[in-house]
Amino acid sequence: MNNDNSFKHTSLVVIWLWLFLFALLPFGLVIASSFLSHSEISFLQLPFTLNNYLQLNDAIYLRIIEKSLFIAGTATLICLILGYPFAYLIARMQSRWKNFLILLVIIPFWTSSLIRSYALIAIIKAKGILSSGLMALGIIHHPLSLLFTNTAVVIGLVYNLLPFMILPIMTNVERLDTRLIDAAYDLGANRFTTFRKVIIPLTMPGIISGIILVFLPAMTLFYIPDILGGAKSILVGNLIQNQLLVAQNWPLGSAVSTVLTLLLVSLLLIYVWVTRGTKDKGWL
Repeated sequence: MNNDNSFKHTSLVVIWLWLFLFALLPFGLVIASSFLSHSEISFLQLPFTLNNYLQLNDAIYLRIIEKSLFIAGTATLICLILGYPFAYLIARMQSRWKNFLILLVIIPFWTSSLIRSYALIAIIKAKGILSSGLMALGIIHHPLSLLFTNTAVVIGLVYNLLPFMILPIMTNVERLDTRLIDAAYDLGANRFTTFRKVIIPLTMPGIISGIILVFLPAMTLFYIPDILGGAKSILVGNLIQNQLLVAQNWPLGSAVSTVLTLLLVSLLLIYVWVTRGTKDKGWL
């Protein structure tokens, strides 16, 4: 018994030490850096200041944040529209094809997202597979100009992040109590009403989880806008990268990172609120 308690306490100490050294301490340093001043000689210097956060009110940074929210929101909405039916189909499937479809969702994780982003260039460029195929079928008569546009960035984000929308929704759908669906049909509800008033509320925690897992990476993945969007597609992730590595303005880069972290915390609080609400209503 003493050995079990010693192992438990040791494991907890190791876990908390790991979290402190590689999560809490770096995050604390980022927050502290966001309140320091920028120096051409050193990365950081005193005195403490709020100018780094005040600079984010500049029109340039506001446009970048607005554009990032729009592109990330568009990619998240597309992932939800595409991922929800696919996740629901897989979760409710009883045939031997279920494991194969799950494998198709997981396979992209076996390859680096950077490599997959480069592979998209061969598909969406002017003389790529997509334009050549559509021209061969007579659907279009001129090559599509998708590469180095915001559309290409959205395509790349959806392509890389769609599994993060499918998996949490699929897990949530698998836990559905089918008796509630049958009860809705017995009470006279049609398929659409059952889907809107029963299935959607029951799977809302999975939807919120998928939105969080897609929206935040879509805001911060800097290499996808670099590869597919070109120099004109600068999102929040590119802004942080440029401030930390190019401009060497660590305080401003830390301020942007802190704002993104606060956005993450807000989304997590929304998830907790939605989950608690469904539990209070007896849906989970």
